[in-house]
Amino acid sequence: MSQLFSLGRTCSRTGARAGTLTTPHGSVATPAFMPVGSQGTVKALTPDDLRTVGAGMILANAYHLHLRPGVEVIGRLGGLHNFMSWDGPILTDSGGFQVFSLGHLRRVSDKGAVFRSHIDGSEQFLTPELAIEIQEKLGADIIMAFDECPPYGDDLRIIRESMDRSHLWARRCRSSHSRDGQALFGIIHGGTSVELRRQSTAFVTELDFPGYAIGGLSLGEPKELMYSIVEETASLMPEEKPRYLMGVGSPEDLVECVACGVDLFDSALPTRLARNGAVFSRDRRLNIRNARFAVEEGPIDPDCDCSTCRDFSAAYLHHLFRCEELLAYRLATIHNLRFVMRLMEQVRQSILDDSFARFKDAFLKRYQPTDADVRAEQKQKWLEARRDRQPLD
Repeated sequence: MSQLFSLGRTCSRTGARAGTLTTPHGSVATPAFMPVGSQGTVKALTPDDLRTVGAGMILANAYHLHLRPGVEVIGRLGGLHNFMSWDGPILTDSGGFQVFSLGHLRRVSDKGAVFRSHIDGSEQFLTPELAIEIQEKLGADIIMAFDECPPYGDDLRIIRESMDRSHLWARRCRSSHSRDGQALFGIIHGGTSVELRRQSTAFVTELDFPGYAIGGLSLGEPKELMYSIVEETASLMPEEKPRYLMGVGSPEDLVECVACGVDLFDSALPTRLARNGAVFSRDRRLNIRNARFAVEEGPIDPDCDCSTCRDFSAAYLHHLFRCEELLAYRLATIHNLRFVMRLMEQVRQSILDDSFARFKDAFLKRYQPTDADVRAEQKQKWLEARRDRQPLD
Protein backbone atom coordinates (compact mmCIF):
# COMPACT_ATOMS: atom_id res chain seq x y z
CA MET A 1 0.00 0.00 0.00
CA SER A 2 1.26 3.48 -0.88
CA GLN A 3 1.96 5.98 1.88
CA LEU A 4 -1.20 6.46 3.92
CA PHE A 5 -0.40 9.73 5.67
CA SER A 6 1.81 12.71 4.97
CA LEU A 7 2.29 15.46 7.53
CA GLY A 8 2.27 18.93 6.02
CA ARG A 9 2.68 21.33 8.92
CA THR A 10 2.62 21.38 12.72
CA CYS A 11 1.57 24.45 14.68
CA SER A 12 4.58 26.16 16.27
CA ARG A 13 2.75 26.77 19.58
CA THR A 14 0.55 23.68 19.96
CA GLY A 15 0.50 20.08 18.78
CA ALA A 16 -2.00 20.83 15.97
CA ARG A 17 -1.15 19.12 12.67
CA ALA A 18 -2.25 19.58 9.06
CA GLY A 19 -1.71 16.61 6.78
CA THR A 20 -3.14 14.46 4.02
CA LEU A 21 -4.62 10.99 4.32
CA THR A 22 -4.38 9.08 1.02
CA THR A 23 -6.70 6.11 0.38
CA PRO A 24 -7.78 4.06 -2.65
CA HIS A 25 -10.94 6.18 -2.84
CA GLY A 26 -9.33 9.59 -2.59
CA SER A 27 -7.39 11.89 -0.31
CA VAL A 28 -8.63 13.59 2.84
CA ALA A 29 -7.19 16.84 4.17
CA THR A 30 -6.60 16.58 7.90
CA PRO A 31 -7.58 17.40 10.57
CA ALA A 32 -10.89 15.93 9.43
CA PHE A 33 -14.25 14.98 10.90
CA MET A 34 -16.09 11.87 9.70
CA PRO A 35 -19.91 11.87 9.80
CA VAL A 36 -21.30 8.62 11.20
CA GLY A 37 -23.32 6.37 8.90
CA SER A 38 -23.53 3.27 11.07
CA GLN A 39 -25.96 1.37 8.86
CA GLY A 40 -24.62 2.52 5.52
CA THR A 41 -26.26 5.94 5.64
CA VAL A 42 -25.75 9.21 7.47
CA LYS A 43 -29.26 9.65 8.82
CA ALA A 44 -31.50 11.95 6.72
CA LEU A 45 -28.83 12.72 4.08
CA THR A 46 -27.89 11.47 0.61
CA PRO A 47 -24.31 11.06 -0.62
CA ASP A 48 -24.77 14.27 -2.63
CA ASP A 49 -25.76 16.08 0.56
CA LEU A 50 -22.57 14.82 2.22
CA ARG A 51 -20.41 16.02 -0.64
CA THR A 52 -22.12 19.41 -0.54
CA VAL A 53 -21.48 19.92 3.18
CA GLY A 54 -17.83 19.07 2.60
CA ALA A 55 -17.53 15.55 4.01
CA GLY A 56 -14.40 13.88 2.69
CA MET A 57 -14.69 10.60 4.55
CA ILE A 58 -17.50 8.81 6.39
CA LEU A 59 -17.74 6.09 9.01
CA ALA A 60 -19.85 2.95 8.82
CA ASN A 61 -20.24 0.22 11.42
CA ALA A 62 -19.31 -3.40 10.82
CA TYR A 63 -21.55 -4.63 13.66
CA HIS A 64 -24.71 -3.14 12.19
CA LEU A 65 -23.92 -4.10 8.60
CA HIS A 66 -22.96 -7.65 9.58
CA LEU A 67 -26.36 -8.18 11.21
CA ARG A 68 -28.33 -6.34 8.54
CA PRO A 69 -28.27 -6.69 5.54
CA GLY A 70 -25.20 -8.95 5.95
CA VAL A 71 -21.79 -8.79 4.33
CA GLU A 72 -22.77 -11.38 1.74
CA VAL A 73 -25.55 -9.14 0.42
CA ILE A 74 -23.25 -6.12 0.34
CA GLY A 75 -20.56 -8.18 -1.39
CA ARG A 76 -22.96 -9.34 -4.10
CA LEU A 77 -23.93 -5.72 -4.69
CA GLY A 78 -20.36 -4.60 -5.29
CA GLY A 79 -19.05 -3.81 -1.82
CA LEU A 80 -19.87 -1.08 0.64
CA HIS A 81 -18.89 1.87 -1.57
CA ASN A 82 -21.14 0.70 -4.38
CA PHE A 83 -23.92 -0.31 -1.99
CA MET A 84 -23.98 3.21 -0.48
CA SER A 85 -23.29 5.06 -3.74
CA TRP A 86 -20.43 6.78 -1.96
CA ASP A 87 -17.21 7.02 -3.96
CA GLY A 88 -15.12 8.65 -1.24
CA PRO A 89 -13.11 7.06 1.57
CA ILE A 90 -14.88 4.97 4.21
CA LEU A 91 -13.71 3.90 7.65
CA THR A 92 -15.49 1.00 9.33
CA ASP A 93 -15.58 0.59 13.08
CA SER A 94 -15.25 -3.04 14.15
CA GLY A 95 -18.38 -2.86 16.30
CA GLY A 96 -16.58 -3.31 19.60
CA PHE A 97 -18.22 -0.28 21.19
CA GLN A 98 -21.65 -1.38 19.97
CA VAL A 99 -21.21 -4.92 21.28
CA PHE A 100 -20.07 -3.72 24.68
CA SER A 101 -22.95 -1.25 24.92
CA LEU A 102 -25.28 -4.27 25.04
CA GLY A 103 -24.51 -4.78 28.72
CA HIS A 104 -26.42 -7.80 30.02
CA LEU A 105 -26.94 -9.09 26.46
CA ARG A 106 -23.29 -10.08 26.00
CA ARG A 107 -20.54 -12.18 27.57
CA VAL A 108 -16.87 -11.60 26.92
CA SER A 109 -13.74 -13.71 27.21
CA ASP A 110 -10.31 -13.64 25.64
CA LYS A 111 -11.73 -15.70 22.77
CA GLY A 112 -14.24 -13.00 21.80
CA ALA A 113 -17.72 -11.69 22.62
CA VAL A 114 -20.97 -13.64 22.70
CA PHE A 115 -24.00 -11.40 22.38
CA ARG A 116 -27.66 -11.33 21.44
CA SER A 117 -28.62 -9.54 18.26
CA HIS A 118 -30.67 -6.43 18.99
CA ILE A 119 -32.65 -7.24 15.83
CA ASP A 120 -33.91 -10.79 16.39
CA GLY A 121 -32.31 -11.98 19.62
CA SER A 122 -30.15 -14.58 17.87
CA GLU A 123 -26.88 -15.49 19.54
CA GLN A 124 -23.79 -14.14 17.82
CA PHE A 125 -20.10 -14.77 18.47
CA LEU A 126 -17.72 -12.06 17.35
CA THR A 127 -13.98 -12.71 17.46
CA PRO A 128 -11.11 -10.47 16.39
CA GLU A 129 -10.62 -12.67 13.33
CA LEU A 130 -14.29 -12.46 12.34
CA ALA A 131 -14.33 -8.68 12.88
CA ILE A 132 -11.44 -8.37 10.42
CA GLU A 133 -13.03 -10.80 7.94
CA ILE A 134 -16.27 -8.78 7.97
CA GLN A 135 -14.46 -5.50 7.39
CA GLU A 136 -12.31 -6.98 4.64
CA LYS A 137 -15.45 -8.13 2.84
CA LEU A 138 -17.10 -4.73 3.27
CA GLY A 139 -14.08 -3.20 1.55
CA ALA A 140 -13.60 -0.02 3.59
CA ASP A 141 -10.43 1.98 3.08
CA ILE A 142 -9.61 2.00 6.79
CA ILE A 143 -10.75 -0.64 9.27
CA MET A 144 -10.45 -0.91 13.03
CA ALA A 145 -9.16 -3.60 15.35
CA PHE A 146 -11.76 -5.32 17.53
CA ASP A 147 -11.53 -3.94 21.06
CA GLU A 148 -13.28 -3.88 24.41
CA CYS A 149 -14.59 -0.52 25.55
CA PRO A 150 -15.37 -0.39 29.29
CA PRO A 151 -17.52 2.45 30.63
CA TYR A 152 -16.12 5.47 32.42
CA GLY A 153 -15.90 4.92 36.16
CA ASP A 154 -15.07 1.21 36.11
CA ASP A 155 -12.62 -0.09 38.70
CA LEU A 156 -8.97 0.27 37.68
CA ARG A 157 -8.54 -3.51 37.81
CA ILE A 158 -11.35 -3.95 35.29
CA ILE A 159 -9.90 -1.21 33.08
CA ARG A 160 -6.53 -2.98 33.10
CA GLU A 161 -8.08 -6.38 32.29
CA SER A 162 -10.05 -4.82 29.45
CA MET A 163 -6.93 -3.09 28.12
CA ASP A 164 -4.96 -6.34 28.21
CA ARG A 165 -7.75 -8.13 26.35
CA SER A 166 -7.84 -5.38 23.71
CA HIS A 167 -4.06 -5.81 23.33
CA LEU A 168 -4.48 -9.55 22.82
CA TRP A 169 -7.18 -8.92 20.24
CA ALA A 170 -5.11 -6.23 18.51
CA ARG A 171 -2.32 -8.74 17.94
CA ARG A 172 -4.80 -11.26 16.52
CA CYS A 173 -6.37 -8.62 14.28
CA ARG A 174 -2.95 -7.64 12.98
CA SER A 175 -2.10 -11.28 12.21
CA SER A 176 -5.39 -12.04 10.44
CA HIS A 177 -5.61 -8.92 8.25
CA SER A 178 -4.53 -9.58 4.66
CA ARG A 179 -6.52 -7.38 2.27
CA ASP A 180 -4.28 -5.21 0.10
CA GLY A 181 -5.04 -1.49 -0.15
CA GLN A 182 -6.83 -1.45 3.20
CA ALA A 183 -5.31 0.09 6.33
CA LEU A 184 -5.93 -1.47 9.75
CA PHE A 185 -5.73 0.86 12.75
CA GLY A 186 -4.86 -0.25 16.26
CA ILE A 187 -6.74 1.21 19.24
CA ILE A 188 -5.14 2.55 22.43
CA HIS A 189 -7.03 2.08 25.69
CA GLY A 190 -6.46 2.54 29.42
CA GLY A 191 -9.44 4.58 30.55
CA THR A 192 -8.47 7.80 32.33
CA SER A 193 -5.31 6.33 33.83
CA VAL A 194 -2.21 8.09 32.49
CA GLU A 195 -0.02 5.12 33.33
CA LEU A 196 -2.30 2.63 31.56
CA ARG A 197 -2.50 4.92 28.54
CA ARG A 198 1.29 4.98 28.38
CA GLN A 199 1.44 1.19 28.59
CA SER A 200 -1.24 0.76 25.94
CA THR A 201 0.38 3.25 23.57
CA ALA A 202 3.72 1.44 23.87
CA PHE A 203 2.14 -1.97 23.24
CA VAL A 204 -0.12 -1.03 20.34
CA THR A 205 2.45 1.10 18.50
CA GLU A 206 4.96 -1.75 18.80
CA LEU A 207 2.61 -3.78 16.56
CA ASP A 208 3.31 -1.25 13.79
CA PHE A 209 -0.20 -0.54 12.53
CA PRO A 210 -0.59 1.94 9.63
CA GLY A 211 -2.49 4.25 11.98
CA TYR A 212 -3.68 4.50 15.58
CA ALA A 213 -6.86 5.45 17.39
CA ILE A 214 -7.49 6.67 20.93
CA GLY A 215 -10.52 4.78 22.22
CA GLY A 216 -12.51 4.68 25.42
CA LEU A 217 -12.97 8.42 25.93
CA SER A 218 -15.92 10.83 25.67
CA LEU A 219 -17.91 8.40 27.81
CA GLY A 220 -18.92 10.80 30.57
CA GLU A 221 -15.57 11.88 32.01
CA PRO A 222 -15.00 15.62 32.62
CA LYS A 223 -13.80 17.41 29.52
CA GLU A 224 -10.58 18.67 31.06
CA LEU A 225 -9.71 15.12 32.06
CA MET A 226 -10.37 13.91 28.53
CA TYR A 227 -8.19 16.66 27.05
CA SER A 228 -5.30 15.79 29.35
CA ILE A 229 -5.51 12.09 28.47
CA VAL A 230 -5.68 12.86 24.74
CA GLU A 231 -2.70 15.22 24.96
CA GLU A 232 -0.60 12.71 26.90
CA THR A 233 -1.50 9.82 24.59
CA ALA A 234 -1.02 11.74 21.33
CA SER A 235 2.41 12.92 22.45
CA LEU A 236 3.52 9.27 22.60
CA MET A 237 2.11 8.26 19.21
CA PRO A 238 4.29 8.07 16.07
CA GLU A 239 4.52 11.45 14.36
CA GLU A 240 4.47 9.97 10.85
CA LYS A 241 1.19 8.06 11.27
CA PRO A 242 -2.41 9.30 11.52
CA ARG A 243 -3.99 9.76 14.95
CA TYR A 244 -7.72 9.17 15.31
CA LEU A 245 -9.81 10.12 18.37
CA MET A 246 -12.96 7.99 18.42
CA GLY A 247 -16.39 9.34 19.32
CA VAL A 248 -15.67 13.06 19.72
CA GLY A 249 -17.65 15.68 17.81
CA SER A 250 -18.67 18.76 19.79
CA PRO A 251 -17.14 21.97 18.39
CA GLU A 252 -15.14 22.85 21.50
CA ASP A 253 -13.79 19.28 21.80
CA LEU A 254 -12.69 19.24 18.17
CA VAL A 255 -10.70 22.45 18.56
CA GLU A 256 -9.16 21.41 21.88
CA CYS A 257 -8.19 17.94 20.63
CA VAL A 258 -6.74 19.21 17.35
CA ALA A 259 -4.44 21.25 19.59
CA CYS A 260 -3.39 17.97 21.22
CA GLY A 261 -2.25 16.59 17.87
CA VAL A 262 -5.27 14.56 16.68
CA ASP A 263 -5.89 14.17 12.92
CA LEU A 264 -9.22 12.33 12.61
CA PHE A 265 -12.50 12.46 14.49
CA ASP A 266 -15.94 10.87 14.30
CA SER A 267 -19.14 11.22 16.27
CA ALA A 268 -22.88 10.80 15.86
CA LEU A 269 -23.34 13.90 18.03
CA PRO A 270 -23.89 16.53 15.28
CA THR A 271 -26.50 14.43 13.46
CA ARG A 272 -28.19 13.15 16.62
CA LEU A 273 -28.49 16.68 18.00
CA ALA A 274 -29.91 17.87 14.68
CA ARG A 275 -32.71 15.30 14.77
CA ASN A 276 -33.63 16.57 18.22
CA GLY A 277 -33.74 20.23 17.20
CA ALA A 278 -30.35 21.25 18.61
CA VAL A 279 -28.33 23.26 16.09
CA PHE A 280 -24.88 24.80 16.24
CA SER A 281 -24.29 28.53 15.92
CA ARG A 282 -21.15 30.68 16.05
CA ASP A 283 -21.70 31.30 19.78
CA ARG A 284 -23.44 28.24 21.21
CA ARG A 285 -25.78 25.34 20.65
CA LEU A 286 -29.38 26.47 20.07
CA ASN A 287 -32.71 24.71 20.61
CA ILE A 288 -34.64 25.58 17.46
CA ARG A 289 -37.87 24.43 19.11
CA ASN A 290 -37.77 27.36 21.54
CA ALA A 291 -40.59 29.88 21.11
CA ARG A 292 -38.17 32.75 20.45
CA PHE A 293 -37.46 31.31 16.99
CA ALA A 294 -41.12 31.29 15.93
CA VAL A 295 -40.81 34.63 14.11
CA GLU A 296 -37.03 34.74 13.53
CA GLU A 297 -36.68 35.77 9.89
CA GLY A 298 -32.92 35.35 9.74
CA PRO A 299 -31.02 32.06 9.39
CA ILE A 300 -29.88 29.85 12.25
CA ASP A 301 -26.37 31.25 11.93
CA PRO A 302 -25.63 34.32 9.77
CA ASP A 303 -22.01 33.16 9.36
CA CYS A 304 -22.96 29.74 7.98
CA ASP A 305 -22.82 29.03 4.24
CA CYS A 306 -24.95 25.85 4.25
CA SER A 307 -28.06 25.53 2.08
CA THR A 308 -30.29 25.53 5.15
CA CYS A 309 -29.02 28.91 6.31
CA ARG A 310 -28.92 30.25 2.77
CA ASP A 311 -32.47 29.28 1.80
CA PHE A 312 -34.55 29.03 4.99
CA SER A 313 -35.30 31.13 8.05
CA ALA A 314 -34.93 29.95 11.61
CA ALA A 315 -38.70 30.48 11.92
CA TYR A 316 -39.32 27.98 9.12
CA LEU A 317 -37.09 25.36 10.73
CA HIS A 318 -38.84 26.01 14.06
CA HIS A 319 -42.18 25.44 12.32
CA LEU A 320 -41.01 22.16 10.76
CA PHE A 321 -39.89 20.78 14.10
CA ARG A 322 -43.06 21.83 15.87
CA CYS A 323 -45.08 20.08 13.15
CA GLU A 324 -42.72 17.07 13.16
CA GLU A 325 -42.18 17.36 9.42
CA LEU A 326 -39.48 15.06 8.05
CA LEU A 327 -37.76 17.93 6.25
CA ALA A 328 -36.80 19.34 9.65
CA TYR A 329 -34.34 16.52 10.26
CA ARG A 330 -32.67 16.88 6.87
CA LEU A 331 -32.27 20.66 7.07
CA ALA A 332 -30.95 20.61 10.64
CA THR A 333 -28.53 17.77 9.83
CA ILE A 334 -27.20 19.61 6.78
CA HIS A 335 -26.60 22.67 8.93
CA ASN A 336 -24.88 20.88 11.82
CA LEU A 337 -22.57 18.88 9.56
CA ARG A 338 -21.68 21.89 7.47
CA PHE A 339 -20.95 23.84 10.65
CA VAL A 340 -18.52 21.14 11.78
CA MET A 341 -16.93 20.71 8.33
CA ARG A 342 -16.45 24.47 7.97
CA LEU A 343 -14.92 24.61 11.44
CA MET A 344 -12.43 21.90 10.45
CA GLU A 345 -11.60 23.76 7.24
CA GLN A 346 -10.90 26.91 9.26
CA VAL A 347 -8.82 24.95 11.76
CA ARG A 348 -6.71 23.40 8.99
CA GLN A 349 -6.14 26.72 7.26
CA SER A 350 -5.07 28.32 10.53
CA ILE A 351 -2.52 25.51 11.05
CA LEU A 352 -1.14 26.05 7.56
CA ASP A 353 -0.96 29.80 8.25
CA ASP A 354 0.63 29.14 11.66
CA SER A 355 -2.19 31.08 13.29
CA PHE A 356 -3.98 28.15 14.94
CA ALA A 357 -3.16 29.20 18.51
CA ARG A 358 -4.86 32.56 17.93
CA PHE A 359 -7.79 30.87 16.16
CA LYS A 360 -8.22 28.43 19.06
CA ASP A 361 -8.17 31.18 21.69
CA ALA A 362 -10.66 33.33 19.78
CA PHE A 363 -13.02 30.43 19.09
CA LEU A 364 -13.06 29.12 22.64
CA LYS A 365 -13.51 32.62 24.03
CA ARG A 366 -16.60 33.13 21.86
CA TYR A 367 -18.17 29.65 21.81
CA GLN A 368 -20.12 28.69 24.93
CA PRO A 369 -20.26 24.92 25.55
CA THR A 370 -23.42 23.36 26.90
CA ASP A 371 -23.53 23.37 30.72
CA ALA A 372 -21.54 20.41 32.06
CA ASP A 373 -24.32 19.16 34.36
CA VAL A 374 -26.92 19.37 31.59
CA ARG A 375 -24.53 17.65 29.17
CA ALA A 376 -23.83 14.82 31.63
CA GLU A 377 -27.53 14.33 32.32
CA GLN A 378 -28.35 14.22 28.60
CA LYS A 379 -25.50 11.77 27.97
CA GLN A 380 -26.65 9.45 30.74
CA LYS A 381 -30.27 9.47 29.53
CA TRP A 382 -29.11 8.69 26.00
CA LEU A 383 -26.85 5.84 27.14
CA GLU A 384 -29.59 4.32 29.28
CA ALA A 385 -32.21 4.62 26.56
CA ARG A 386 -29.97 3.08 23.92
CA ARG A 387 -28.80 0.32 26.25
CA ASP A 388 -32.44 -0.72 26.72
CA ARG A 389 -33.11 -0.83 22.97
CA GLN A 390 -30.08 -1.49 20.77
CA PRO A 391 -26.36 -0.83 20.45
CA LEU A 392 -25.19 2.74 20.30
CA ASP A 393 -24.75 4.23 16.83
